[in-house]
Amino acid sequence: MISPPCKGGVRGGSRRRGARRPSAEFLGTTGQGSPESSSGSPPTPCPSLEREGGSAIPAPMTGFAQARLAALLLPSALMLGALGSQFIGGLFPCEMCHWQRWPHEAAIALALFAFPLGDKRSGRIVLALAIVAILISGAIGVFHAGVEYHWWQGITRCSAPPSGGSEGDLLAQIMATPMIQCDVPQWTLFGISLAGFNAIFSILGGLGAIALWKRKP
Repeated sequence: MISPPCKGGVRGGSRRRGARRPSAEFLGTTGQGSPESSSGSPPTPCPSLEREGGSAIPAPMTGFAQARLAALLLPSALMLGALGSQFIGGLFPCEMCHWQRWPHEAAIALALFAFPLGDKRSGRIVLALAIVAILISGAIGVFHAGVEYHWWQGITRCSAPPSGGSEGDLLAQIMATPMIQCDVPQWTLFGISLAGFNAIFSILGGLGAIALWKRKP
């Protein structure tokens, strides 16, 4: 008896009327119709199935492919939102906002580079770096949101108050301070700033990409 060529290949064990009859090579048999192997080894997964009209049914995406797609779409969506808020909404980024954009830009480039590499060692390394970059942006977002909510002091000129000194020193510090302050949120929704939203989406999205990657089929 010939075993099915791939796991879960046909639902219910039936074949649609009018569908092509699988070839001997597809069934994993020799030209004489005998099975190539009777050792009981698991069948080779098939990349696609055929349905009426001869069109192919694509195989479901693997966990690696889903994680790779998520690592591309998530930072792309967040960058589009950031650029839209800047050029359409008039919310110009502060210094820490740029810090959060750089890892997303790196993640987009790495995720794109992972597509031609495929699910092999180099592709997995590149995808892992893309996910790490997303999480780094989320971590910076947590720090920036804490500066905005005054949980801790910032480390840049855009959030540090003048340190004192003579009148000339104070004037020089004020003139050197960027116009966009890092410790004042320009926009909030339900009390959450843009940095806070970036932290939430980046951290949850990065962890979600890892979960997709590790999920068993």
